[in-house]
Amino acid sequence: MTHPASGLRVDQEKQTDVWSFLTYTWRLLARDKAGMAGLVMFLIVVISAVFAPLLSPHDPLKQNLRFAKHPPAWSEGGSIHHPLGTDNLGRDILSRIIYGTRVSLTVGFFGVLIASSLGIAIGLVAGYAGGTTDNVIMGGVNLVLALPYLVFVVFIAAILGSSLINVILIFGFTDIPIFVRITRGEVIKMRSSGFVESARAIGATDARIIFSHILPNLIGPIVTLATFEMSAMIFYEAGLGFLGLSVPPSIPSWGNMLASGRQYLVSYPWIATFPGLAIIFTGLGMNLLGDWLRDVLDPRMRRVKK
Repeated sequence: MTHPASGLRVDQEKQTDVWSFLTYTWRLLARDKAGMAGLVMFLIVVISAVFAPLLSPHDPLKQNLRFAKHPPAWSEGGSIHHPLGTDNLGRDILSRIIYGTRVSLTVGFFGVLIASSLGIAIGLVAGYAGGTTDNVIMGGVNLVLALPYLVFVVFIAAILGSSLINVILIFGFTDIPIFVRITRGEVIKMRSSGFVESARAIGATDARIIFSHILPNLIGPIVTLATFEMSAMIFYEAGLGFLGLSVPPSIPSWGNMLASGRQYLVSYPWIATFPGLAIIFTGLGMNLLGDWLRDVLDPRMRRVKK
């Protein structure tokens, strides 16, 4: 039976360890200006998605042909009521960009969630089992990776049709091989490491070794990979939207906005320019944040000044 005082000491030690890690992480972030910028940029996108109804000055779906193709507020003929102008149907561009963050983050988050969950599980089996199991799994993975990714995605999207669920599933399942390869490589390195051999020597089962010793050490590379893949999915979703294969045109998304503005690039460039800048802003922020996360979670990559 555990003494109450002993249990209290354990809880205090755990709290101290968590606080020390958070303090150390904040020091790393404060010293990494690019990481801080990436975090701020990412938070701006997340806040825009969560509070879109409060931040949007207009209904993103409301059309008014009287105000169609109005320029941004700082241009001649612009209006403060439409800070970034309006599109060819008179819809407010700023409101549509804010609501478009919801589509992009939803596709990126759930796509990575599906890909990482299945990819980690398959990679663990392939890397730890080895032999024929590994050869069969990696043969299928290499076959999928040999296909041109964007062409493969466009082909599947054209068959399944335009739908947010379809886009999430497409990116989620087509991105599994990347997580399988990374997970398998890390597991192969750890399978013969000292701490795994020690656990095996004291009689630990394979399940305990995988879930208690190997899986926790995968958090660093997997979280970093997930950040970069989420950024890539946002770009790919915009590409599908530009081709008319993402969400239906009635749903505000950055890809749909690019598609509707491409025919006005010369005469009304703001219709496509601002959605494109939103994509660049989000992708840059997530990549900067991913670089910082790699430094924090991978001890070999830490660049802390003593």
